[in-house]
Amino acid sequence: MVLRIGNASGFYGDRFDAVREMLTGGDTGGDPGGESAGGPGGDPGNGNGSSNASGNSLHVLTGDYLAELTMLILGRDLLKDPATGYAKTFLRQMEEGLGLAHERGTRVVTNAGGLNPAALADALRALADKLGLPVRVAHVEGDRLPARDGALAANAYLGGAGIAACLAAGADVVVTGRVTDAALVTGPAQWYFGWGPEEYDRLAGAVVAGHVLECGTQATGGNYAFFRDHDPALLRRPGFPVAELHDDGSCVITKHPGTGGLVDVGTVTAQLLYETAGARYAGPDVTARLDTVRLTREAPDRVRIEGVRGEAPPPTLKAGLSRLGGFRNEVVFVLTGLDVEAKAALVRDQIEDAFVRGGSRPAEVRWDLVRTDQADAGTEETASALLRLVVRDPGPDAVGRTLTGAAIELALASYPGFHVTAPPAKGSPYGVFETVYVDAAEVPHTAVLPDGTRQGIPVPARTRALEPVPEPELPEPPADGPVRRVPLGRIAGARSGDKGGDANVGVWVRTDEEWRWLVHALTVERFQALLPETADLPVVRHVLPNLRALNFTVAGILGEGVASQARFDPQAKALGEWLRSRELDVPEGLL
Repeated sequence: MVLRIGNASGFYGDRFDAVREMLTGGDTGGDPGGESAGGPGGDPGNGNGSSNASGNSLHVLTGDYLAELTMLILGRDLLKDPATGYAKTFLRQMEEGLGLAHERGTRVVTNAGGLNPAALADALRALADKLGLPVRVAHVEGDRLPARDGALAANAYLGGAGIAACLAAGADVVVTGRVTDAALVTGPAQWYFGWGPEEYDRLAGAVVAGHVLECGTQATGGNYAFFRDHDPALLRRPGFPVAELHDDGSCVITKHPGTGGLVDVGTVTAQLLYETAGARYAGPDVTARLDTVRLTREAPDRVRIEGVRGEAPPPTLKAGLSRLGGFRNEVVFVLTGLDVEAKAALVRDQIEDAFVRGGSRPAEVRWDLVRTDQADAGTEETASALLRLVVRDPGPDAVGRTLTGAAIELALASYPGFHVTAPPAKGSPYGVFETVYVDAAEVPHTAVLPDGTRQGIPVPARTRALEPVPEPELPEPPADGPVRRVPLGRIAGARSGDKGGDANVGVWVRTDEEWRWLVHALTVERFQALLPETADLPVVRHVLPNLRALNFTVAGILGEGVASQARFDPQAKALGEWLRSRELDVPEGLL
């Protein structure tokens, strides 16, 4: 028995037609498990007489719409209109997708409910009535926490048990608020296979599958370090991923045939490292041991994941607080031709003088000179550097009129060739994301079933506090020999991302010989030397030998999180690519 589960959204704003693509995808030649699909009670269809036992259909389609920044956006929406607070894109996608899913017997599970899953569930019922579809809608709530510290939104990350309860009650569509991204897979898996809450290895396998699926096309060749190894036409429009999940928790990651992109051990490894840290990957359902994951290429576009071990979940739930941090503004000055440093110094002095004379200097002022200019350039653009000024303040005035007035008044009174990339605008609010932990028993995880019955979800009977795993035994380093100074990316892939104000950088290689070199060469000290921005920040290295990977966490590099836009790359998406571009001595035998 195999659960075919696909994902059609990795974020709020992802490809709109992905829902249709996933519901009408190519034929896989029959059920991979060789059996008719069926949950613990038999046919998982939607009660209309159809079944999705044929291989060209999904049993469950998921959609992940929530991120730290999204919660802030939805919080502002909810303040303006109490009937909103959910991802409106999903509702528009369901104008077509609801009928397609109903025809194919595909259940739909999504966290698009955001801060108001009940409102989205009501809107879906109204849409189903309008379309004449007998679709049963349920939702999960309880993640919203009492407002604290002026937060616009405070939400705990729930697990998959509420989703499982909704599906067991016959729901065709399940809408949640804040759940872990992996819960969109663990919930359907618990329902479909009938797993108990302490079948940790099985649940951990589902968590890993969910983590691979959650970011959509990042598992199928999107944002992939080794993209140049593949036909560019193949990567032009990657398809979305599918997991074929088995009762033992193992799975195969694949995609619909005929869709773009690729699935190989590298794309799956990259996504496994994305926004994770150490070997213990904790969640409300289970703590998955990433150091036990084994990947095998089964066939083209098919990668098997197996061997995942699980442990009892921690006694607390992660919760995210999104609040207004203040107001920000920025101006980018263009410095063309000669004397770039002197031009930058002049305009900087002029702006700082305007702040002093205006008596309203912003609380935070940051200048960054980006030397994109080239000597004797053939175009004006390539002859130009960028001077970026970012200001922040608790109030709007210091980043509004004070800054815009100063910048505009310099138009005829500053460096030669003065111009900016865009006219100064008024200041805009920015958000701050903070992570806290709450006792799981204090969070009223509730499944609201299709008939309106409210079913409380019990907290885990057993928990285990998180602690680091012992450092694994390292392989012998390679023998000394000739080396060549080349970019790290010649042999290593990387993927990076954000968690609040912290960033992670996962680095992996593809052969055992490369791993013997990497694990000894890329120490924390070498990492900090290659990325000087991290030199004064706490950096922790995690070793994952099964994946031939190192995962570095960098505390505080993103300030107060993505919404605060404290850094040029506020989500650390390219931090790994910067690392890959840095040069170090690599044994010639590996090149």
